Amino acid sequence: MNFKNYKTIFCTAAAVTFLGAAAFCGFKIYSHYQQIDEQTEAFAEIAEVVENAEPEEEPPRDKDTPVSEGEDILAKYKELYLQNEDMVGWIAIDGTGINYPVMQSKNNPNFYLKHSFEKEYSDLGVPYIQEDCDLAASDNLVIYGHHIKGGRMFGALHAYAKERYYKKHPEIQFRAGQEKRAYEIISVIQTDISSPVYSFVDTGNHEEYRENVRKILLGSLYRTEMVGQIEKSMEEESKDVFFRKYQFLTLSTCRSWAGHNQRLLVVAAKERETEQ
Repeated sequence: MNFKNYKTIFCTAAAVTFLGAAAFCGFKIYSHYQQIDEQTEAFAEIAEVVENAEPEEEPPRDKDTPVSEGEDILAKYKELYLQNEDMVGWIAIDGTGINYPVMQSKNNPNFYLKHSFEKEYSDLGVPYIQEDCDLAASDNLVIYGHHIKGGRMFGALHAYAKERYYKKHPEIQFRAGQEKRAYEIISVIQTDISSPVYSFVDTGNHEEYRENVRKILLGSLYRTEMVGQIEKSMEEESKDVFFRKYQFLTLSTCRSWAGHNQRLLVVAAKERETEQ
């Protein structure tokens, strides 16, 4: 066999290998986006279950009365809770695509990073709350969600890099337990996985609490409306009065174009109605 024949065989084999690799990559990309479309549709169906739920008056309950399993969630979400008891609440931002259940799996912290509401493998995952967060008591509730193109999942959060978008969507609704909570956005932060905001969950003293609040306010891309109220509280009230006056809610998603460990945080706050 002469050199020309060897060359022909080699080129043919290389072409076949290249076409096979291209076909495989194409299939993987197609499967990825098909799964995203399917999971997006599944979330729409989950949201429809909530929207179509009959309004139900929550029975009055003495705060000292023990709550039986499944009774510590708003009535309209109970059907979903019965499907998956890892569900601890619901998050929504009016006028955006964010309208999802929120999960928590304390013994398997990042389970919902790559699993669906039905606990099957999913590239979209489900928004989930940090494992060490207590819905009622923690100073800061950290909720993670994927950045999916087209504004899906927490991809919509990237629009908050522009102040005019925040002004149109300044409030986050978080239904947790028996409560309907409204948090006002106070800070939009471009950071990385080492951000101290992630460890700001429970603080043991007023100095640590105050310092964490300062870092959240100073790290923002722009100044929001509620910042002045918080700063005034810090300046005029005693340390003991300011301590744990606000509960914070942090939504975290990746900034994949900026680097693997880069994150975008949208932080909101609400004044506590009762002392903890």
